[in-house]
This record gives sequence, C-alpha cells and structure tokens, in this order.
Amino acid sequence: MTKQEKIAQMKKNRDAVILAHYYAPPDVQDIADYIGDSFYLSRKAEEIENKTIVFAGVSFMGESAKLIAAKKTVLMPDVNADCPMAHMVTKETVDRARSEYDDVAVVCYINSTAEIKSWSDVCVTSANAVKIVKNLPNSHILFIPDKNLAAYVAKKVPEKKFIYNDGFCPVHEHMKVEEIKRLISEHSGAPVLAHPECNSSITAIADYIGSTTGIINYVKENEYGEYIICTEEGVRHALKKARPDAEYYFAYTPPICKDMKLNTLDNIIRALENEDCCIEGPDFNVAEGASLTLKRMLELA
Repeated sequence: MTKQEKIAQMKKNRDAVILAHYYAPPDVQDIADYIGDSFYLSRKAEEIENKTIVFAGVSFMGESAKLIAAKKTVLMPDVNADCPMAHMVTKETVDRARSEYDDVAVVCYINSTAEIKSWSDVCVTSANAVKIVKNLPNSHILFIPDKNLAAYVAKKVPEKKFIYNDGFCPVHEHMKVEEIKRLISEHSGAPVLAHPECNSSITAIADYIGSTTGIINYVKENEYGEYIICTEEGVRHALKKARPDAEYYFAYTPPICKDMKLNTLDNIIRALENEDCCIEGPDFNVAEGASLTLKRMLELA
C-alpha cells in the first residue's frame, strides 16, 4: 500500500478532510481535498461537515480553523510548522494606537496568532484586505503585523490614514530585487507577478500584485508564455497545473518557507494515527475575541 493509499483509507476511517496551502510540498497538494490560500481555506474550515480537519499549513492556519470550527478535531502534520510573522507585533503597539486615535480600527492579517487576533477588530487576508479596509467606517487603520501588505492596502485605500507595524514574512521581505531584475533582463516581456507580502523594491517593479490565488488566476486569464513569480516556490505546482504550457521563473535564491515544507505525507499519516498534533483551542477570552475577528472577516468579505 502506498502512502497516498494509506492516507485515503485513514481519512475514510476518521471522517477526515485535508486542507493544504499552495506553499505545501507538491505531493501533499496532490492528496489534499482542498488547496488554496488562507481566505479560501478559512471558508472551507467553516463549511465542511467532516469531523476531522488535517491542515497542511502552519500553526496560525490550524489555530484559525479551530476558532472557526471549534467542535471539530484539527490536526497539524507537524506542530513545529510556525510562521515568524505571526508573532511580530506587541500588545503595547495596539494599546498605543487605541489611546492616540479615537476612530482607529485594528486590522489583523490572518497570518497571526489567536492572541493577536483577539486584540483586533477584524481579520483580513491578502485576497480580501483592500475590500474590507475600504468598507470600514474608521478613518485610521492600524494594520498588523505585516508592514508590506499594509503598504499595499494603503495605496489602494488612500482615503484612510495607516499606522504601520514592523512585521514581515522573511521569505518575501528578503527577496532580492537584483535577482528579479536579472530575470526581467533574461526573459523580456514576461510579466512580474508579486505577492503583496514582498518588500517595496519588488512590488515597485511588479506588473501584477495579488494573493497566491490572484497570481494563479492571472496566469489562467492571460496567454504569456513566461512569468516571473515573486512568492514562495510551492505555488509553482498549482501554476503548472493551471498552465502547463507556460514557464515560471522564481528568484535565484529559492524563496522557500521551511515551515511549510514540514507538511509531509509521513507526518500526515502520523497525525491521523496518533492525534499527537491536535490543535487545542486557546483560553476562552482569547478564543472569543479571535473568533469574532474571523467571523467579521467572513461576513465582510
């Protein structure tokens, strides 16, 4: 019996469903029931009827799924799969903004811990942040924790005044613009597609800025033969499925999230066998506050 066959049998026995992010390894994406970005997977966690969710992502994703679907068992293939950016803001930053601005809304990127979500007013993803911020009645926005996504949203919603926090995704923040410019010179005419978590030197030369799903849709909707992709390399698998006839070029320094790569077939089998990777919901006060931000996101988006 192959690993894939064993997982299929275990899923059936456990009434389990596998959710996988686009940055997970290709063989994990291939056995997943649903593949997507954070927003899509959040909706699926809310909608699915299975008793068990195996979340092939990083810890904040499993935690968010547990907040949305509290009665379900949520398993992470590896509990050590974390997101550095998810911790990059302090309570003092939030409290200071609330004390200085009467009309501030604390907008929290979904890439954050449940505790950070509980300090906030609404949660957003890269796919829906512009829409949600634009529709908030507040004139001041504290956007946490990612400064790069905040800058992207601020340009799209110039009527709001943004307060920035110094958080970032290491994979996107440390991408080298010199490498992308070299790719542009080597592949003339290939559009540059960038995730809004990228640093400003990258987004400044991008032809399109959008979520992982947005990047995939851009490729589906256009007929270029080559694309320069500025995000984590795991999305290559979905791009090749969407347009196998096209070529995709990533930064020469591989943009790899090591935490996402902890999601392996062996770890999924172990999680389904032992439940030693079960996500526990946070304490009541944190869970209540964090759940409200996620529910508000799903309502507004």
